[in-house]
Amino acid sequence: MASWADEISAIIERNIAGFDARDTSTASVGTVIAVQDGIARVYGLQDVKYLELVHFPRTNLYGLAFNLEEETVSCPIMGDYTHVREDDEVRTTGRIVEVPVGDALLGRVVNPIGQPLDDRGTIETDKTRPVERIAPGVITRQSVNTPVQTGIKSIDSIIPIGRGQRELIIGDRQTGKTAIAIDTIINQKGKNLICIYVAIGQKNSSVARTREILERAGAMDYTVMVVADASEPAPLKYLAPYAGCAIGEEFMETGRDALVIYDDLTKHAEAYRNISLIIRRPPGREAFPGDVFYLHSRLLERAARLNADYGGGSLTALPIIETKANDISAYIPTNVISITDGQIFLESDLFNAGIRPAINVGNSVSRVGSTAQTPAMKQVAGTLRLDLAQFRALAAFTQFASDLDKATKSRIDRGQRLTELLKQPQYQPVPVEKQVMSIFAGTKGYLDDVPVDMVSAWEAAFYRYMDANHPELGQEIVEKSVKQRNKMSQELLDKLGAAIDEFKRTAAPRKEESKQAKAENALKATTTQKATQAP
Repeated sequence: MASWADEISAIIERNIAGFDARDTSTASVGTVIAVQDGIARVYGLQDVKYLELVHFPRTNLYGLAFNLEEETVSCPIMGDYTHVREDDEVRTTGRIVEVPVGDALLGRVVNPIGQPLDDRGTIETDKTRPVERIAPGVITRQSVNTPVQTGIKSIDSIIPIGRGQRELIIGDRQTGKTAIAIDTIINQKGKNLICIYVAIGQKNSSVARTREILERAGAMDYTVMVVADASEPAPLKYLAPYAGCAIGEEFMETGRDALVIYDDLTKHAEAYRNISLIIRRPPGREAFPGDVFYLHSRLLERAARLNADYGGGSLTALPIIETKANDISAYIPTNVISITDGQIFLESDLFNAGIRPAINVGNSVSRVGSTAQTPAMKQVAGTLRLDLAQFRALAAFTQFASDLDKATKSRIDRGQRLTELLKQPQYQPVPVEKQVMSIFAGTKGYLDDVPVDMVSAWEAAFYRYMDANHPELGQEIVEKSVKQRNKMSQELLDKLGAAIDEFKRTAAPRKEESKQAKAENALKATTTQKATQAP
């Protein structure tokens, strides 16, 4: 403290000595008195505002007025802070930190302050938005009742997501959290939903691979990627999700629907902890500052569905949280669980057992529920969660199969087939009409006589058969249930049941074909994996 006082005294003496020659512009001027791990402590800047951009003229870097103290301002530096020195001049800009927004960002990869990271030149837009903003109020919102189709059977049928909802994706590392997010983006092709993918603290190779997957699927046309990679300083990682949210809010407030994915908020909280500890904010539980809950709540509360008087747009949030040893009771996971409208819990044991996506149905929930489902899905999937819950409760008794009564054994058999039916290859989302048809077959008992190891082959053959012989049924499901929001009529259900019976009699794969089907599926999975890993 004594050294800072000496430096401040020297600065005051220099300012007095050169008073007549001082710059009379409206910008407040300060001086760097210390630089610590990307945080500059600046004396002066009397008129600076919270979160105002400040400029370091000598290095042409920008910082953020983050901690307004009595004599000094702590400014995280956005860029290569190693070039900032003591006694450097700092000037206010009069602008709160903001990010470019609008359609010009579609298909682009940008950093958290809107600078392009791809090779497609400058971003031509004159619109900007502050990265921090108060969430829409209750009066401006309406209830969530329109689905976000992820293309993932187990989510769309059991844990539905609505436009304007906040649904957490949580699980250990390498359990498929990002894969669910990418599948969801890929499935939005032609569905009028703009996607913003925010990558926080990831390797550049991972970000490049994600971009390559989205480009091959044609999804970058309606997607914006906001990237603060692992090599970036903590201030940019801190800003990244707020910048992505601001980009999404522009689409929401112009009457469109947007989806923003924060991958992941664990690294975001760690970046905020780094900044807070350096500027000496008091640490609390797990060394996080006391306002770490507010860090995420003010971000996620900005997801909303606006009513017709305010344009009718929506912003859906899919935050991702990484756990350790499946511990969802840790500090940051419990914070975000309490903020969001439900969670999709991915369990490493299920993943290792070959159940992909590895969704634990018991710990996963959507607090919007069937309100966000299409009426057709609500009809066929109503008993699916119960069937799976009963199966998991009884699964421990499968080793005593000879002692089980007929009803218990039939529940276990159906549960095994439903579990197989909900398995799904990566980056292959399923259209909602096909989901409805396959889940109808599973819950109504049409799969009860199909061997468990042939369910996947049966499903693939069933889709091909319906496309070739009964395309009108899928079109009717889309037209009446998805677009018109009506239930499937009994006549349509009877037609679907008759088509399944016809398929089973004439085209269903036989047991002797299972080995060939397995080999084909393994080859297809290997090809897909190689394609996604290509540089």
